[in-house]
Amino acid sequence: MKILRKYVLTEFITPFILSMAVLIFIFSLVFLTQYTSLIINKGVGVGMVIKLFFYSLFYPFSYILPLAIFTSTLWSLGRISSDNEIAAIKATGTNIIHLIMPLLTLGLIASLFMVIFNNKLMPGANFERRKALVDIGINNPTATLEAGTFIDTFQKYIIFIYKIEGNKLTNIRIYEPLGPGRPARTTIAKRGEFISIPDKGMVKLKLMDGSSDEPNPSNPNVFYKLNFKTNFINLNIAKAQQGQISKKPKDMTIEELKTEIKRVKRDGVDPNPLITEIHKKISLAFACLVLILIGCPLSIITKQRLKSVNLGLALVIFGVYYLLMLGANALSLEGAIPPQLAMWLPNIVFGLLGLIFTLSICVF
Repeated sequence: MKILRKYVLTEFITPFILSMAVLIFIFSLVFLTQYTSLIINKGVGVGMVIKLFFYSLFYPFSYILPLAIFTSTLWSLGRISSDNEIAAIKATGTNIIHLIMPLLTLGLIASLFMVIFNNKLMPGANFERRKALVDIGINNPTATLEAGTFIDTFQKYIIFIYKIEGNKLTNIRIYEPLGPGRPARTTIAKRGEFISIPDKGMVKLKLMDGSSDEPNPSNPNVFYKLNFKTNFINLNIAKAQQGQISKKPKDMTIEELKTEIKRVKRDGVDPNPLITEIHKKISLAFACLVLILIGCPLSIITKQRLKSVNLGLALVIFGVYYLLMLGANALSLEGAIPPQLAMWLPNIVFGLLGLIFTLSICVF
């Protein structure tokens, strides 16, 4: 029995390493393509881009590991089954459960590791990535801006820029919301440029050849249009630079989320999104175990030796799992299903299917 378990694990390890390498390479290539333009076109420092690239890899890793484990399970057991080795093992009176138990144990260990990863490492990396983006925005404001879109990165203002070339801006519109029931204050300029002041956490926007709406002191709802040759607007984001940028639910550990839940409850705010995030972190971690549970019997039933077929099957099934997770997340946020049930729904469905398939191959 010990030899059999060692044999299964040996068959599993090579496709697992290969799957991990390929998936990490694909995601790395996507991020490299995106971030290399920051160096070439935006003049962002190489060190800052490397830091941004490193922290960006943490989030997809929570999906890469389960997919790699699932693919490797189909690949390894599919090869064994296609060579009729499974039939030979069953002929000796050995229960199939003993064959797949090493992989299930490996899936449980991977899931426990992912609980720690999703709770401790990934939130910190997400937060550091956001801070890196803020630092880039302060030192090189145009690096994170895109022409032709509304930009709400800066406090108080919504900015629309038609064309960005380096630090030079063309056709700029700046909207300053003044509150409910009041029209936004608007500033328009033909040209402009950003002047970065990193030590003060401030970006100064220099506007040229434009006009601005100035409120009538006696009637704030009435504006006068004033023309200018040169005008400056201070875009203060000092708090972000000082590390006081607020954490989003994805940036929080489970302990921080529980503290935040208590706070929002005191304020009379619905804590459902925060509860959803807690259960999402844990349930996604156990995708490693659940996917192995369904992958073992499926690979024995299909008996596919071809790597391409196993990879395609893995992507289809994992895609269904991911879509089910997205749907459950949406229903949980809307309050249609309690988060405690919604975020575990994909694992329950796939786990039950895995148990049914496993029992079927053990009986027949």
